[in-house]
Amino acid sequence: MAPFSIGLCVLVLDLVTTPPVWVTTSGFSIQSFVVYVKYENNDSTKQLIQDKLIEKAKELLSTTNLSVSEIAYQLGFDYAQSFSRLFKTKTEVSPLEFRRSFN
Repeated sequence: MAPFSIGLCVLVLDLVTTPPVWVTTSGFSIQSFVVYVKYENNDSTKQLIQDKLIEKAKELLSTTNLSVSEIAYQLGFDYAQSFSRLFKTKTEVSPLEFRRSFN
């Protein structure tokens, strides 16, 4: 099972970026959005969503005292371990190691 659903992905993109509001309000289908993302970013939608999640996670880790589990839940992950694994894959450090670099 994926750590997040397509509905949550649209919500996350809406929360962490400005433009994606048009996805749900303009009548564009999710498929059109996927094609647009690939065309504009030369990247997969999954990759874009993961990058935005990590960007938001970094912000939360560096500016709040929320636990890693709380951040994972806030970003839509069912399991903190799934979040930590993705974070480490993308950044080469664990969420706690990343947070420690700010202290």
